[in-house]
Amino acid sequence: MAERAGAEAGAEAVPGERENGDGGGASAAVVSLGDGWESDDGAGRRPEDEAGRGVVVAFGQTMKTLRVREGLEREEFGRRLGYSASTIASFEQGRRIPTPRTIERADEVLGAGGLLCLWKEQVERAQYPVRFRGMAGLEKECIELLMYDALIVNGLLQTEDYMRALLGMRRPPLTQETIDQRVTARLARQDIFDRQPAPLLGFVMTEAVLRQRYGGAGVLRGQLEHLLLLGQKRNVEIQVMPLNCEENAGVNGPFTVVTRKDGKKFVYSEAHATSTLEADTEHTVLAAARYGIIRSQALRPRESAQFIERLLGEL
Repeated sequence: MAERAGAEAGAEAVPGERENGDGGGASAAVVSLGDGWESDDGAGRRPEDEAGRGVVVAFGQTMKTLRVREGLEREEFGRRLGYSASTIASFEQGRRIPTPRTIERADEVLGAGGLLCLWKEQVERAQYPVRFRGMAGLEKECIELLMYDALIVNGLLQTEDYMRALLGMRRPPLTQETIDQRVTARLARQDIFDRQPAPLLGFVMTEAVLRQRYGGAGVLRGQLEHLLLLGQKRNVEIQVMPLNCEENAGVNGPFTVVTRKDGKKFVYSEAHATSTLEADTEHTVLAAARYGIIRSQALRPRESAQFIERLLGEL
């Protein structure tokens, strides 16, 4: 029987997710990476993702109509929101997605009486391809996220400079608008750190991730400082797997274990141009156990913070 990722949490359904009665043989759903509407090569855009784009365009047209009704030029409206006129144009033309806070402020400035705020949830969901929305919903509703990373700093931990450095290295190159959209979407996901009640967030990453100077020494310095700040939160544990560690149960690659409020677990993993979200009980239990082993093999959180401080001293 199909199990829906967001059935009780209010999240979008996870297409293709299945759970067998015997706890095995699940068929994992292939989902998008969730950074934008398109894959990196511009191919594979789906009709349902075009529907998401349509939501953003309709919102932009509504905002423009209200702005014109108020007799505000883009420059003045942008000044009140803290954006340039060109950014306001991008919002109105559906080429850039505003944050929920921007929508709230725009509603206030335009005296919309909550009309623009009615779009917040739809616009927020539209920033992800439809097949990623289940995972995005799980992040917003989870009580625990456990993440292991061996390639780059986890998106939830990235600074904006680090994000832009990574996205700027994509080949073929992404357009500036696409980069801006993906940065906005990724930053929006980081609201998880301010959510109440606070979910439990565990991160383990390899030392190699912390030594890779994507964007240069300055970008890496800012990223390492950001990790130290986030690691001070009581619901966040950041651990480092040092290069000299002789055992690492994470040799199969990065993955995330998500626990929903009802106790249901999911496993999210990525590969080149694809990612999967699994709900099979056997797979999720084993993934959680594997993360526990990885956590025990890595440096403890306090040791990890000291390790990161030493890396900062080397820059």
